[in-house]
Amino acid sequence: MFSFEQLRGFVTVAEELHFGRAAERLNMTQPPLSRQIQKLERSIGVTLLDRDNRRVELTAAGRAFLVEATRLLALADAAPDLARRIAEGTTGIVRVGFTAASTFGVLTDVLDRISVALPQIELDLYEMVTREQVEALLAHEIDLALARPPFDPDLFGSRLIRREELVVAVPAGHPLAALDRPVEVGDLAGVPLVMHSPTKARYFYDLVVGLLPVEHHNVAHTVSQVATMIWLVAAGRGVAFVPRSAARLGIDGVVHLPLRTREAKPVELHLLWPRDSTNPALPHALAALEELDPDG
Repeated sequence: MFSFEQLRGFVTVAEELHFGRAAERLNMTQPPLSRQIQKLERSIGVTLLDRDNRRVELTAAGRAFLVEATRLLALADAAPDLARRIAEGTTGIVRVGFTAASTFGVLTDVLDRISVALPQIELDLYEMVTREQVEALLAHEIDLALARPPFDPDLFGSRLIRREELVVAVPAGHPLAALDRPVEVGDLAGVPLVMHSPTKARYFYDLVVGLLPVEHHNVAHTVSQVATMIWLVAAGRGVAFVPRSAARLGIDGVVHLPLRTREAKPVELHLLWPRDSTNPALPHALAALEELDPDG
């Protein structure tokens, strides 16, 4: 096996095509440099240099090997600095889980802030519902989540990053769209609903039934994704309760109406991370997100 010292000697000779000048650059004498090259050639089993008393030239094998030797030396030179930056948390990977609904304006803000503050951090994205994000955080498959409450505070650190209104998405031309006031519970009597799944969209399901007396015999469809709900609304299959940010989808044929609720902004989105994370980049990512305004 060859050494980096032998690689460096070979690259220097290949650049100078002169053993004397190469030895001078390496602060050594010519005989030990010649022995380094000979050991390297024996190690890899090919002749890298044609040399005599007047000239030194690279063989075809030597030209090919020079490319890889230069690359290996560059990696070796960069490795200590890279290791230090990874240990400091300024270089590395942060794996971010997010709910589909969090892409409506929040996710891009999170990514932009981390990228500006930490340009050497690579961000890997994973779309998951909150339950899946919690499981992935516990398994250390992701480092940071954009998820809905509640969370176990003993296991997770969390920070509120967005709160917003719950609105009613209705088909264009629906009678509710003619109201000159927020929609109230009584206005929804007998209206077909596109409802959140109680298992796959548990946060929104609990939020809606906690705020409104949903009549389950009016539920026409149950789905897990907000975007799917709005497409069903556009098709005239019912009305749906969605976060205000969902209007950014811009789906034709859908109007988003204010809804009177006990809380003005009941929909919450949190940053979530495992308290026992060992990723040194995570604290830096969280610091970059400290100025996020929950009210947008």
